[in-house]
Amino acid sequence: MADFPVSVLDQSPIVDGATPVAAIHETLKLARLADRLGYHRYWLAEHHGLLGQADASPEILLARLGVETTGIRIGTGGIMLPYYSSFKVAEQFRMLEALYPGRVDLGLGRAPGGHMSTARVLFDGKPADSEEGFVRQLMELSAIFKGTVPDGHPLHGEIANPAGPTAPQMWVLGSSSGGASFAAHLGMQFAFAHFINAYTGAQVGRAYREHFRAGHDEKPRLALAVIALCSDDKDEAALIEKAMMLRWAWSAMGLNRPMPTLAEAAAHRMTEREASIAARERPRATIGSVDEVATRIVDLKAEFEADEVVLVAIAPAYEIRTRTITQLANAFGLEGRTTAPSPH
Repeated sequence: MADFPVSVLDQSPIVDGATPVAAIHETLKLARLADRLGYHRYWLAEHHGLLGQADASPEILLARLGVETTGIRIGTGGIMLPYYSSFKVAEQFRMLEALYPGRVDLGLGRAPGGHMSTARVLFDGKPADSEEGFVRQLMELSAIFKGTVPDGHPLHGEIANPAGPTAPQMWVLGSSSGGASFAAHLGMQFAFAHFINAYTGAQVGRAYREHFRAGHDEKPRLALAVIALCSDDKDEAALIEKAMMLRWAWSAMGLNRPMPTLAEAAAHRMTEREASIAARERPRATIGSVDEVATRIVDLKAEFEADEVVLVAIAPAYEIRTRTITQLANAFGLEGRTTAPSPH
């Protein structure tokens, strides 16, 4: 049995020729399964203008996710904070907390979540915010949730309703030392995206713990987000890997394409450039038998000294996601929940 919490991060991938609407319903289906299997959290990512990812509004989808599940924590991994006002985000997540008290996580990042042309549209002509602006917004949200907005601040005296006795858990997300330093400086929990950066994360995690000072939270807490996909068939595992590598290569080349299916990956002959990118990005994913994947997850957790692990649920077929979280729940001995609502 795992001695650490295991969670899921869903990017609502559009695969298998699915429509974006179908991808959202696949997210709901996977969340119900994760809840029944005993996973700790189910996080939703925010992406804009991409042909391969459907969820541009995780704060809205979370409201439905709470109805579909019973015990699993639900949250964002994450809200791209610079696009929005701190006060509006506080209102949205206080509403979610009022609906599902004690179950809501607010993970926050500052990546564009898509192409820069889309980011410019989201900023609506305003200049992109700075690192200092992101830190200011994190501090504002912390102060709103704790009721410590100082005198003289523009938010002082403003009421972010529905206020209640509990508040969402706050997490800072990142794939580099920047996010870790923000989290350490402000005393916040930190989730590292190994599925984006597989090379320097262990050092980033150590620096986060070393420089953490009590603030929003009293103690550091590090979550490690990894891509993990299970297949006992070596030929299928190789095709899963190729599909993932193609997706990353196309993204690095600035191509807006959906995730290739296994059949498309099998038929595709990689260009020299695609193969070069794939070789560089390969460590971002753990693919193999359930025993191989579970062992690798445990090793990564130890390397990072992480408190918990988040499985990134993106794959070239929806049944691969279902199989993976089911097999890993068994491998880690997760305790399933017996009461989950019926699909609506």
